[in-house]
Amino acid sequence: MKMDSLVCTKPGKFEYKQSSRPILTENNAIIKIKKIGICGTDLHAFQGTQPFFDYPRILGHEISGELIEADNAPGFTIGEAVTFIPYVNCGNCLACNNGRPNCCVNLKVCGVHMDGGMVEYLSVPSRLLVHGNGMSYDELALVEPLAIGAHGVRRAAIVENEFVLVIGAGPIGLGAMEFARIAGARVIAMDIKENRLAFCKEKLGFEYTVDARFDAKLQISEITGNEMPTVVIDATGNQSAINSAFQYMAHGARFVLIGLQKKEISFSHPEFHKREGTLMSSRNATKVDFEHVIDSMKKGLIDPKNYITHRVNFSSLADEFNSWLDPNSTVIKAIASL
Repeated sequence: MKMDSLVCTKPGKFEYKQSSRPILTENNAIIKIKKIGICGTDLHAFQGTQPFFDYPRILGHEISGELIEADNAPGFTIGEAVTFIPYVNCGNCLACNNGRPNCCVNLKVCGVHMDGGMVEYLSVPSRLLVHGNGMSYDELALVEPLAIGAHGVRRAAIVENEFVLVIGAGPIGLGAMEFARIAGARVIAMDIKENRLAFCKEKLGFEYTVDARFDAKLQISEITGNEMPTVVIDATGNQSAINSAFQYMAHGARFVLIGLQKKEISFSHPEFHKREGTLMSSRNATKVDFEHVIDSMKKGLIDPKNYITHRVNFSSLADEFNSWLDPNSTVIKAIASL
C-alpha cells in the first residue's frame, strides 16, 4: 500500500511523493498521523542551515496521531491518541547507560538523521510511545517542543525567585520561559521582535521583557537591581546572540544553550572565569521531561493552545512553508493537519 509523503529534496525544495506505507515489525508501532508541528529545526533544514543534516529527507518530529498497530507496547491500546519521543537512542552507549538517552552517542533524531513525520503513517519504536492521557491531537503535537524547553530548565536547576533570562521568544524559548516560571523563577523574556515580546506580556503574562535592539545589558541590569540573572538560557541558535549573552551573566551564573548553531562560541575567558560561570548545553529531552510537560498541561499550568498561530492542511504545507521563514512573519507555531 502507498501513502503520501512530503520530501525536502534539497534546501528550498519540497516534493510530494508516494511512498510505501510502513509494515508492522518487531518492537515497533505504527501511528496514523493527525497533526504535525513545524519546528525551527524543520525551517533550518529547509533553509540549508541545520547542522548534522543530509538530503533528501522527510522532515517532522512534532507529531500526534492514532495508534493503529503495535508490537511489544504494553499498556497501549489500539485506537488511542499518542505522541512519541523522536530521539531514537541505541541503549548501549555510555550516555544511555547513564540515563541520558537524549544525548546518545549513536542518536538518530526523527526528521533529522532519519525520515520523519510528514507522512500519513509513521513506524516508531514502541518503547518511545507516549500516552495521550485524554489530550487533543493539537495538544499532543506540542508536547515535544515544550519538552525541549522543560529539559533546558531542568538542566539549569533553577532556585525559586532567581532571575532567569531567556533569549529568544520563539516556541522553544517560550516553553523555557513557562517552565522556568513553573520552577519558581522571575523570568525575563528577551527578543528583537516587538510582536513576540508583546505575546510574552499579553498572552503569557510575563512581567519583564527586554528588546535586544536597545542596550539589552542596561535593561537587564535595571530589572535585576544591577545584579544580573543567575541563569541565562539561549533559545535562538544565533551566534551573535550567544556570544553577547555571556555579558548578561551574574557572578556564579549558569548559561544553558538550548539553541544550536554551526560555528564557534567566542567569549572573554577572564570575564567568564571571574564569575565562576557554568556553561552547559541542553540537547533534546527525556521521558521525564515529556511527563512533566503532560502533567503541567493536565494541571492547567501551561496552555499549549496559546502557541498555535497558524494552521494548514498537509496538502498545502509545501506552499505555505516558505512564508514562515519571513523575518516579519507572525508565526509562533504552525500546525499541519492530515
